[in-house]
Amino acid sequence: MGYGELIIRSYDPQYDRTRVEDFERKCEVGPAKRVFLFTDTLGDPICRIRNSPIYKMLVAELGNQLVGVIQGSIKLVTVHKPPNDLAKVGYILGLRVSSLYRRRGIGSSLVIKLEEWFIANDVDYAYMATEKDNKASVKLFVDRLSYVKFQTPTILVNPVSHRMSRISSNVEEAEAIYRKFMSSTEFFPIDIGNILRNKLSLGTWAAYPRGESWSGVPSSWAMLSVWNSGELFKLRLGNAPLSCLMYTKSSRLIEKLVPCVKLPCIPDFFRPFGFYFIYGVYREGPLSGKLVRTLCRFVHNMASKSKDCKVIVTEVGGSDTSRLHIPHWKSLSCPEDLWCIKALKNEKKNSLHELTKTPPTRALFVDPREV
Repeated sequence: MGYGELIIRSYDPQYDRTRVEDFERKCEVGPAKRVFLFTDTLGDPICRIRNSPIYKMLVAELGNQLVGVIQGSIKLVTVHKPPNDLAKVGYILGLRVSSLYRRRGIGSSLVIKLEEWFIANDVDYAYMATEKDNKASVKLFVDRLSYVKFQTPTILVNPVSHRMSRISSNVEEAEAIYRKFMSSTEFFPIDIGNILRNKLSLGTWAAYPRGESWSGVPSSWAMLSVWNSGELFKLRLGNAPLSCLMYTKSSRLIEKLVPCVKLPCIPDFFRPFGFYFIYGVYREGPLSGKLVRTLCRFVHNMASKSKDCKVIVTEVGGSDTSRLHIPHWKSLSCPEDLWCIKALKNEKKNSLHELTKTPPTRALFVDPREV
């Protein structure tokens, strides 16, 4: 039975909002072998890209049936060896195709159409992120659409309990130092000021040893910023092992009946929840690892006061040893996320090889607007 011609067009909020919301609720996020995460965009399907400088959402239809969606954003970033090298990059996210209509080329058609929009806006490179084990996504982008593996960041997830942690070092705001110390990192956004001033950015903090002065150069220091992703959309666990569910309920019961027993408690992930995203992690000095941990405890204290925040998520470069100092649960984290990139201009194709083969810098700036 035919379904008519595939039509790909721009998202129309008046006509598409309800349909896209329903469509997104049925589409899982994350690896099927572990758990399903479902998103609730709180009535705004483009919430994940709305804070980007330039953005677009496309929908795919067969007849009157919505069968796929994709989102994209554009920004100016540093690449390879800044500050001399700047590039306009387009980020691809939110690619969804209805399970009933997969393997019909709808996903590739959506990507190609979004790439055409990138090219029309003078974008140098298109890039996307997926889990390394997501074979379908890797096959689509790498094998069919000529994307090249670029980075393998680490995503660290730490549940939030309501036990307060002690902060042993000074924590100060440090918004003014990002350009000085992180402008040479890969994919550093030129409009960093817009990110830091955004209402979703809860603040930027730096930590250094007690007794030293920030006005000078501390022997060791660390910094990070926090983004409240829960204000944009919620997550909900849709599938989990029975053992996980039993542990969640039993640990909460034990904590209530015997509070002196410090059994790690898993938050209730089965109802919609928000999360904080830590970004812009940077450190220097022999004690900086401990200071990163101190800052993470500070963020945990912030999150513990929120009724909505259930986890803290951090994404750092795969070679960034800061990951050793960021608290996280291995079972909830992703040790190797995968970024893939594609040159959209002929003059950039030669530099793509150099860009992807160059050893990654220690730090990687992950834009919270693209989470």
